Amino acid sequence: MTPRPIPIGTDDFREVREAGFDYIDKSDLIRQILDRAGVKVFLFPRPRRFGKTLNLSMLRCWFEKTDTNLSHLFEGLSVWQAGEKYRAHFQRYPVIHFNFKGSKGATFEATLGAIRKKIVDLYKTHRALLDGGRLDEVAARRYRQILEGTAEQTLYEGALLDLSEYLHAHHGEKVVILIDEYDEPIHAGHVNGYGAQILDFMRTFLGEGLKSNVHLHKAVVTGILRVAKENLFSGLNNLDVYTLLARQFNTCFGFTEAEVAAFAERHGRGDKMEDIRLWYNGYVFGGEVIYNPWSVCNYLQRGDETPKPYWLSTSSNDLVRELLELYAFELQPVFESLLDGGSLEVTLDENVVLSDIRRSPGALWSLLVFSGYLKAEELPPDALGTSIYKLSIPNREIRGVYSTTFRGWMEQRLRESGGNLAALTGALLSGDAETFEEELQAFVTNILSYHDPGTFRPERVYQGFLVGLLAVLEPGHQVRSNRESGSGRPDVLIRPTQPGKPGVVLELKVAKPAKKTLEQALDEGIAQLQTGSYDAELRAAGATPVHRFAVAFDGKVVRVRLVPR
Repeated sequence: MTPRPIPIGTDDFREVREAGFDYIDKSDLIRQILDRAGVKVFLFPRPRRFGKTLNLSMLRCWFEKTDTNLSHLFEGLSVWQAGEKYRAHFQRYPVIHFNFKGSKGATFEATLGAIRKKIVDLYKTHRALLDGGRLDEVAARRYRQILEGTAEQTLYEGALLDLSEYLHAHHGEKVVILIDEYDEPIHAGHVNGYGAQILDFMRTFLGEGLKSNVHLHKAVVTGILRVAKENLFSGLNNLDVYTLLARQFNTCFGFTEAEVAAFAERHGRGDKMEDIRLWYNGYVFGGEVIYNPWSVCNYLQRGDETPKPYWLSTSSNDLVRELLELYAFELQPVFESLLDGGSLEVTLDENVVLSDIRRSPGALWSLLVFSGYLKAEELPPDALGTSIYKLSIPNREIRGVYSTTFRGWMEQRLRESGGNLAALTGALLSGDAETFEEELQAFVTNILSYHDPGTFRPERVYQGFLVGLLAVLEPGHQVRSNRESGSGRPDVLIRPTQPGKPGVVLELKVAKPAKKTLEQALDEGIAQLQTGSYDAELRAAGATPVHRFAVAFDGKVVRVRLVPR
């Protein structure tokens, strides 16, 4: 039997069902929402392309009162089979569906203009309220001002609340509000410097629509991050947040192992499950293993022989890029460990305070987890009861992001610094200590903040900085830090992938105020290279010649010496 077509880029639930596309049943989301009678507002932060928009479209088809019977869309789905208790809510309520997608610009005015246009479009959708004479004189005037674009700012800020009131009065039922990608304009505001202004607008717009709205039955909000209450949701005490760390709703977004196995079998790719698992598995939502649905669908629909990274090009990375460029050099050793299959244990803050994000290196880990670039596995709490998570790269697709895209961003930053990276690497591989020192000094001066070494352990700052610089040598050379070799641990080892090419050992030392001068630090590095067999691994691999450098740092001052055997 010919399998049903797979929808790619189709996030309209009605279209998916009526066109006969292959659909993985996520309608239990409806049941779980209705079972929580005491919760009015649900926030579901999930990575991009994990089914948020399609799920909201499904909720709209279920709840929205309309003259067209849509029961055929839900035939055979779990919510329809769950009983009359749930079907009693089918097509019963007026629905306000608002999508912030595309509401971002380089300026506050541009973003606000895009949001206003969406509000106008929303009011056009419900124009029957105005045309049918169902509004009193004051409400009708306000409605027309929104449509004409002449309304005062306060009318746009109160648009959700006002429309809820109009719809409630007309239909005799409270409204269901569905809001998609609520944090897109907030991200844009943070990146482009108008964060406070857009937060002021969003705080009022969402606060009036979701907090003080007596006309509200249920609301479902989706986005990528949970923006902290003090930023946005202050006082919204009827809000329940279910991040990807929560066990509730953990299978409602993304595909489970069983769902993917059945999906692949239907499309004749059951024998490819191991490849699918290695490339697109590995996320953990509330203890449940989850696959990236966008990548799975693309792989099965295209019929590619080998999996490919489909997801990256669909995701917005501005905020991730900002933090990676800010902390990349300090954290480079951690990234190298992750790429080698390692992990790190951290506490995660489910709230993201955007105003503090540049001052908090730990915020990077939360951002990478909630954006889909790391998986988080919960460990037993510590002695104080604090939740600890083990972070690692989830799969091969995301590993490629770290080894190419993230490193590419760092390299671009290096190029923009004015240094000559080709001259630096050329001097390194030829044993030219003088040129290497000159070029390294230029990069340190232009890139490393004077205060960077005090942010983390100084040795790790310089080591990560240097490994980041030298990443451009791959794939011709492997650049590794703190690897066992001979009788000690060289700070950085550069190993050629083919015999007969040069290899390099770097021993890094840091001067310490009142304890160790720059020259003393350099001498210490020279002595360590002379007594240790740090180049044993390189010589065993056929590297020739092997250059050994002692490198000493004092703030933004660099000294380099070549140490011959």
